[in-house]
Amino acid sequence: MDSALGLREQKKIATKAALHEAAIRLAVRDGYDAVTVEAIADAAGVSRRTFSNYFGSKEEAVLYGDSRRLRALLDAVAARPAEDSAWTALRAATDSVLRELQRRRRERRDDDGPDWLTRARLIRSHPALLSRQVATYASFERDLADEIVRRMPPESGSAMRARIIAACFLAALRVGTQTWLDHSDDASLPEITDQALAEAGRSFV
Repeated sequence: MDSALGLREQKKIATKAALHEAAIRLAVRDGYDAVTVEAIADAAGVSRRTFSNYFGSKEEAVLYGDSRRLRALLDAVAARPAEDSAWTALRAATDSVLRELQRRRRERRDDDGPDWLTRARLIRSHPALLSRQVATYASFERDLADEIVRRMPPESGSAMRARIIAACFLAALRVGTQTWLDHSDDASLPEITDQALAEAGRSFV
């Protein structure tokens, strides 16, 4: 039973990833506004009903990669040593996740579909995607604040301070990413983002 459940879960994960990749490929190739849910489902080799079992809209399908990266970031923060301050853990976890993204970008083949830089620029160029992305980050901010509270000393571990740290962190992360999108030849994403986090975190170290 456990083995069968594992196989079913793996299939669900693979199907969701296939729908996401199809949505990205079509949006880059044909333009986001021209993409339909039916086209995404056809490209992934599933039915329209199957699409609806995984995503509520094409925006959600396109942004699924963001959700996965944010979850990876939260897991990386939680895995940092207990003695790390909240901001130290955030910086180290971010560096780890972004360097993994860079590694995958270098190893991508031409037939793997659009790389992360292309995907990020796609999202930035469409208001509907940007607005959904903001909502995704707002939800993540609450989860991140919960993790920060667990890491803070009891005397300073207020929920409000944790939310402020999480909000400042996400703002710095956004600035670093946007700077890299505009100047991606000047330095790597981890380097630029770490500069932004260093500036933002002076009061939290």
